[in-house]
Amino acid sequence: MHTKLKFITAVVALTTGCLSLQRCGSEAAGGAAFSKDSKYYFDGSISREALEHYLDRSVTAGYFLVPGNPEDYLFPYREDDIRMLQHIGVKFVGRAVYRWSEESKLGEPAFLDYARRLMERMHEYDPEIIFQGCLFEHVSADVNNLKIPAWVFEAFGRPAEDRCFRVEDIVRRVNADAEVMMRSGRGGGTPIINNLEAQFWFYFLARSYIDIGVEAFHLGQVEMIGRDDPDKTHYAAFLQKIRDYARTNARRHYVLLDGHTPRGGFVKDGVSLLDFNSFPLRIKEVIDKPMEGILEVGHSDALFLKSRGATSPSGWKAESMPYLVEFDNFGLRREPPAGVANHNDHFCWGYDDITWLAVQDEDYRNRWLWYAFDWLRETDPNGHLQMCVIRMISGPQGEQSFRSYFANTRSVACPVGYSQEETIREIWNTRLK
Repeated sequence: MHTKLKFITAVVALTTGCLSLQRCGSEAAGGAAFSKDSKYYFDGSISREALEHYLDRSVTAGYFLVPGNPEDYLFPYREDDIRMLQHIGVKFVGRAVYRWSEESKLGEPAFLDYARRLMERMHEYDPEIIFQGCLFEHVSADVNNLKIPAWVFEAFGRPAEDRCFRVEDIVRRVNADAEVMMRSGRGGGTPIINNLEAQFWFYFLARSYIDIGVEAFHLGQVEMIGRDDPDKTHYAAFLQKIRDYARTNARRHYVLLDGHTPRGGFVKDGVSLLDFNSFPLRIKEVIDKPMEGILEVGHSDALFLKSRGATSPSGWKAESMPYLVEFDNFGLRREPPAGVANHNDHFCWGYDDITWLAVQDEDYRNRWLWYAFDWLRETDPNGHLQMCVIRMISGPQGEQSFRSYFANTRSVACPVGYSQEETIREIWNTRLK
């Protein structure tokens, strides 16, 4: 049984030091009003009940808030995406804005302005919708072309410098033997949280997104980013800096944080640094039924029944922290090739989660969503299935040589839709209270 939330009373000291402002809780930063009678209500902290209501109606909608051109593979159906999200009744829009390379685009005013205006449009329809940005485990050399605003230095008590970010200082690792880099392609790598430059980068992202209305952050592979911070001292201090900024600037004075937690949590001194955990589904092949997949406790490194207990950032205690499982995208297996089962890896028939779903026929896709939703609720009620509505897939899929999966009902407005929209809506409307 969940324990009751220990509400946090937040008082914001004005810069003059002689006045203070008690938040009334009914009006967010920016003036949007929220009803305290809503099961989605939160302000300054969030109850487990409200959090889980959001997780119940969560989706992955990659790059939904990112501007593009009509010929871009994600952009041409944006109007139908808006219609679809409103139609299904979404409350938490995951991975809506982020950069995976091409970081310098964040310096273009049109980038963040587009995201802000689209969120405002969606909030006119439903002001309670949460949009999520990402502080990922990847940064490319293009970040060297992005100017650091003075307010980043000021937030860390450093004198402002007239310069751009330095990828070398973001990804640097130093051990007893030699200096090494967490490298990836194109001169980039994994930010290491111990590096002040990495904290500059993440803080820049978080504050930029909070200022336009984002209220949640997916932190990616937190154990990789924090690999040189075993006791989580650097990570805890940095995340508190984000929460401190959100306390006076976020729409509801709070941001929800999650990350991939293969070990079941991201906990320091009994307190979870994350509001909820998350992880890929890890779908298991059914060997004697080609291309079919199931969910199973203990398969690969799946999170089912493994989410650790902790005190949440909002103060309530949990024997097992709530978590999301998502349809991840990480490419195709090379050996053995796609279409061959191998229980020793995390692919399903050689595909990542969302590509595997995309290659199925429409009827199986819809039946599998019902199965996965019901299996998770029966097996581990702490878990929540994050429906996928927009996400990159790998390779040409079936009759559609297209680079992204869309849950939209296939129509003239979205001729590449995979038609899971009505199923998601029906599952939510019939299974959720």
